[in-house]
This record gives sequence, structure tokens and C-alpha cells, in this order.
Amino acid sequence: GCTIIFANSFGHEDFMLQAAKEFPEVEFCHATGFKAHLENVKNYHNAFASIYEGRYLAGIAAGMKLKEMMAADSTLVPKMGYVGAFTYAEVISGYSSFYLGAKSIVPEVTMEVQFTGSWYDPTLEQNAAEALIARDCVLISQHADSMGAPGACEAAGVPNVSYNGATVESCPETFIVSSRINWAPYFMYIIK
Repeated sequence: GCTIIFANSFGHEDFMLQAAKEFPEVEFCHATGFKAHLENVKNYHNAFASIYEGRYLAGIAAGMKLKEMMAADSTLVPKMGYVGAFTYAEVISGYSSFYLGAKSIVPEVTMEVQFTGSWYDPTLEQNAAEALIARDCVLISQHADSMGAPGACEAAGVPNVSYNGATVESCPETFIVSSRINWAPYFMYIIK
């Protein structure tokens, strides 16, 4: 009996599109994705926020933290790590914006990205963060959804910028800031 169905992950797109074709009287709204304009199915829609803007601001906060760390330790090399889910435009624009935000504060900063091939895998995300830390990354951010990377940062004492939710309570020693999307305005717009 539902008249609108929302999905929230890239991995749901093909299934949402299939269902939209099967149930033309129901509106299917997919957060992220890209196939709505390619498939031309009238009841199938994609949406995404301009999260790269929030990523840029999170990068500024990371740059400020790096600057503070460099002031405390003149030998510190400002190298950031980034745990990415997939090599999709959504992830690439996010880490590019994050890097540019940090670079606006610390021009000499560098960044290494490690992909997990999954939107949510705590073990892979933890392993990726640990590998980046082992390769001398002194600050980590992510475009992945578990506590794997923030948890690894908290265990190692490495500052972390999380995504899709603040980790301030679970990682009080390393949390800097988090960027996330407020979907409420979109839901209200679509439902009305």
C-alpha cells in the first residue's frame, strides 16, 4: 500500500529501478545513484545533496587540526589518509573537496586514499585506516559508514573526521568533526 518508497544506498539502485518498472503507480526515490535520467522511468528518481560543500568545510577543520599539530611538533609531516568506499564520483568529489579544504589551511598537506570496495564493512574500513596510519598518515577521514576507521583512529590516537554521523561519543579523544546529509527537507519536498 505504500505510494512512495525511498532507498539510501548506491547498492539498491538496480533493485529500485526494477521495482519502479514493475509498479508504475508507486514513486521510487533513490538517494544517490545516477540511472533516473538514463532509464527514463517516470516514477523513478535520484537525489543527492551537495555533500562536497560539507566535505570542504570538514577539510578546513582538518587543516586547522593539522596546523595545531604542526605547531606542537615541528617535525610532523602533514599527510592525511582517506578511507573511500568505491571509486565513484560521489566518493571522489568528497575526498577532493576534503583535501582542498585542508590545503586551504595547510598548503603543504598531502593525502593518500585507500578504497575498501564496500559501503559498509567495519573490518575492511578498520584495516584501511590502520594501513594508512602505518604509512604515516597523521589524520584520517572517510567515505564509509561504519565505525571501523574512527575506531582504528581512536585506538591509535590519530585525529579523525567521520562521515554520516558524529563519533564524538565513541571516539572522544580523536573526533574533530563530521559531515552528513540532512535528508529531512528532501523527504518533506517529495512527500508534499
